[in-house]
Amino acid sequence: MWKPRLVEQARMKYLGIVEALEADIRSGMVAPGERLPAQRAIAEALGVDLTTVTRAFNEARRRGLVQAQAGRGTFISDTLEGGAHPAQSLIDLSMNIPPQPAAIDFRKLLPQAIGSVLATPRGLLSLHYQDSTGTEPDRRAAAGWLANRIDGVTSERVVVTGGAQTALFAICDTLLDRGDVIATGAMTYPGLKAVALQKHLALAPLAMDGQGIVPDALEQLCRTAAPKVLYVIPSIDNPTTATLPEARRRALIEIARKHGITIIEDDPYAPLRPEPIPAIAGLAPDITWHIATLSKCATPALRVAYVVAPGATDALRLAGTLRATVLMAPPLLASLASRWIADGTLNEITEAIRSENAERQHLAAAILGDTGFAADPHGHHVWLRLPSHWRANDFAEHAERAGVAIVPASAFATVPHPIEAVRISLGVAPDRGDLEDGLTQLANLIAHPPIGIRAVV
Repeated sequence: MWKPRLVEQARMKYLGIVEALEADIRSGMVAPGERLPAQRAIAEALGVDLTTVTRAFNEARRRGLVQAQAGRGTFISDTLEGGAHPAQSLIDLSMNIPPQPAAIDFRKLLPQAIGSVLATPRGLLSLHYQDSTGTEPDRRAAAGWLANRIDGVTSERVVVTGGAQTALFAICDTLLDRGDVIATGAMTYPGLKAVALQKHLALAPLAMDGQGIVPDALEQLCRTAAPKVLYVIPSIDNPTTATLPEARRRALIEIARKHGITIIEDDPYAPLRPEPIPAIAGLAPDITWHIATLSKCATPALRVAYVVAPGATDALRLAGTLRATVLMAPPLLASLASRWIADGTLNEITEAIRSENAERQHLAAAILGDTGFAADPHGHHVWLRLPSHWRANDFAEHAERAGVAIVPASAFATVPHPIEAVRISLGVAPDRGDLEDGLTQLANLIAHPPIGIRAVV
């Protein structure tokens, strides 16, 4: 029988239950024909109300995951063979991942690359346990890849980690104690919110404009609070798409130095910009922890991210935290990343993604028109400010009913009353046809809201 759980990152709790169930079906943990626990038992196990579970069951039935049998209960649909993904009409524009460009065939590229890594004389070492900092060849490869936007980076300051979220959690665990304050944008990465909740850290919101975090807001915050860390996504911010110009980066650095603040620079989208801006870690290496992941410029399947610490000693401190939690980055994937850096494959993938992003952004601009959205021409997502007759949560819910999944501002907000906006991710749609259908549904919803929606008062 299925063990109830929910996906914490889901936009709503009932969707978290559905997504967990679907994932367990796809992985084979739950077989077709198996009976689900009673709704009340699931509610008690997850600590949610019965209405949430009922709503989850209804959505699961809509997706074809389950079927109810009168007098017997609810069962995993027996039409799902081998845990196959059920057919569903939902167009997912919620997950912020890079598109799969036609020029890159990962089905061929990945197995060939892995085979090439293992075929080298020392290739089987990629199947062994490794040091928590990463191997010296992997750290050298990372330093070389990062050199074009971080001056002076050396392998001694680099730590190889199993993804940006792992890196972010480990940095916060290394630097911060319960109750410490992190200054961040009024809209920020949900992964930071999850870390803060888990570690009992306080998030202090900073005003933002079209160029990102406003430096004066950080200065004002320092007069009333004592933030230990400033968290910033400097390039193609998630979700607002803003990129901090160099002058503003220097202004934030000056304020951070004045008040003894450490900077965490989470920079996953920088490789997508054809004209790089100097990273904060290059302008202020002694106070900055830089996170550079490959999930946004290559593929989320490559669970590798690099941290550039302020110094070699700091890198070893971070490695100690990683050793106690995840031990090490996946060694085979780290070797694969190094190979792609060395032979130019990573740059080719990034260029193909950048080109596909540009095409999808053109499509979004043509369909959304003058609806009031912000975007970077090379980024994965759009930040859509809604007209006055829409609330973001209502809009997202109506969009889902229309068959399109998006994310409302509340998922990113560090303020109690966020702006009415939604993030639309352009990369997850398998092709431009699906993306066009989804964007058209959203444009129609904006132009012709259903009767009876709750207006903003």
